[in-house]
Amino acid sequence: MASDTRALILESVRKYDREVAGRQEFIPGVTPVQPSGATLVEEDRVALVEAALDMRIAAGVASRKFERKFARALGLRKAHMTNSGSSANLLALSSLMSPQLGDRRLRPGDEVITVAAGFPTTINPILQTGMTPVFVDVELGTYNTTPERVREAIGPRTRAIMIAHALGNPYEVEEIAQLADEHGLFLIEDNCDAVGSTYKNKLTGSFGDFATVSFYPAHHITTGEGGCVLTDNLVLARIVESMRDWGRDCWCEPGEDDTCHKRFAYQLGDLPPRYDHKYTFSHVGYNLKATDLQAALGLSQLSRLDEFGAARRRNWQRLRDGLESVPGLVLPVATPGSDPSWFGFAITIAPDAPYERYELLRFLEDRKIGTRLLFAGNITRHPGYLDQKFRVVGDLSNSDIITERTFWIGVYPGLTTEMIDYVAASIREFVAARG
Repeated sequence: MASDTRALILESVRKYDREVAGRQEFIPGVTPVQPSGATLVEEDRVALVEAALDMRIAAGVASRKFERKFARALGLRKAHMTNSGSSANLLALSSLMSPQLGDRRLRPGDEVITVAAGFPTTINPILQTGMTPVFVDVELGTYNTTPERVREAIGPRTRAIMIAHALGNPYEVEEIAQLADEHGLFLIEDNCDAVGSTYKNKLTGSFGDFATVSFYPAHHITTGEGGCVLTDNLVLARIVESMRDWGRDCWCEPGEDDTCHKRFAYQLGDLPPRYDHKYTFSHVGYNLKATDLQAALGLSQLSRLDEFGAARRRNWQRLRDGLESVPGLVLPVATPGSDPSWFGFAITIAPDAPYERYELLRFLEDRKIGTRLLFAGNITRHPGYLDQKFRVVGDLSNSDIITERTFWIGVYPGLTTEMIDYVAASIREFVAARG
């Protein structure tokens, strides 16, 4: 019987996982302490194999189920899976250019406020859609911008704000959302690093017109590759779905026909009457869908979201306590009123420190402690952006400091207490030797 064979296979998968995924002894200086990574267990492996046995190789039932459950987890009405967080950002901003939004639609040449000290995938969609980034600076410590900087950046061509919550630390998103509302601007929250974070007791991602999420293995939950666009606005959700799925007007699931019972009753655009609605295109769209294999893993991971958030907070606090009195380091702080589900632990070398960032990074890397720079630092200094059109409001002095003196280390759930203590002790040792 196929069902018996299936059960045998899944039991073998569980056995295999127990054989290969046992707890490994941590050996300081030998065992890598990664800055980020997926935290996978037996149920994740089973979920992937079970989806493979069902040959769920395209987007389908599991994808829709994950979208519903993930939207509910973030307190929003609609979620649409994508093939990456980068695609989610592109899709969110592109959707705001839909003709269906009338006079509110964004157009090439419009301005979008963002931060210079960010990851390129928050910034690139602005350039890729022919709009102009308006860069503002951030604060050291929180690594987020402020409502005052955003307010100062609003000009006659400004139509949207698109900012990420830095390393899981929320920016003052309620105040910035109020600014957006006052000035008739769209707000996209890049929530890729901050799933589960809260600001004023409300989840990040729930303040703006759109929230975007990444499910890359470094992030809070993983589907391997993958991402998501979420919104409370049903009009925007329908546009996102259309543009993600080739730009089609039809909303039938793959393999379904005539869900609306009017498949041959439409007359849209300059098409002839009774033209097949399944092949009517209302947007110049993309194909950015994910698969049921990814969704199956996402469903398994989603059940542990609170557990992962608790581990990230615990590791971050232990690391901060361990470095509290170390001279020459600017340690991270949570934005007032927030409870971050931390993505990483940022450190800035003070200007009077008797060593350079490079020296500390080499020391840590030699000890198998992985480090990362704070994304692009000042993005305007990178070769790919030197000839791009953008506007800068105020100076970018803190973004320059981040470029030259900031890095981050990991706090993800796969790190043990021993590892966190080893990282803190290593940094203390390095600083003491140069004091």
